[in-house]
Amino acid sequence: MTEFDAVHQELRAIMLDAAAGLVIVRDAPGDLVVHRDTADPKSGQPQWFGTVTIKKSYVAYHLIPLYDDPALADGLSDALAKRRQGKTCFNFKTRDAALFAEVRALTQRARAALR
Repeated sequence: MTEFDAVHQELRAIMLDAAAGLVIVRDAPGDLVVHRDTADPKSGQPQWFGTVTIKKSYVAYHLIPLYDDPALADGLSDALAKRRQGKTCFNFKTRDAALFAEVRALTQRARAALR
């Protein structure tokens, strides 16, 4: 197992833990896609919740509710903020228990905001 595989597995578990009641669109090696259980009122398309994907040089963790409600990310640690790319994506190359605990808490806040 490569380091990226190990990172993906841990982040996948975090996303799936928060995804109870949501729609798992794809759960393949290196690629997890989760949609909300509601459609976008404008387009009628399923709304995204998050993805965990192995890329060429990192593992990407997308948490789409951050786009709709940026305040969910208030108080991010500097260490996690440095891994943020854009509004909804965090990139990881190695496992980090402290950062993953923070990602878990952030993901749980995002999930709770949907209820």
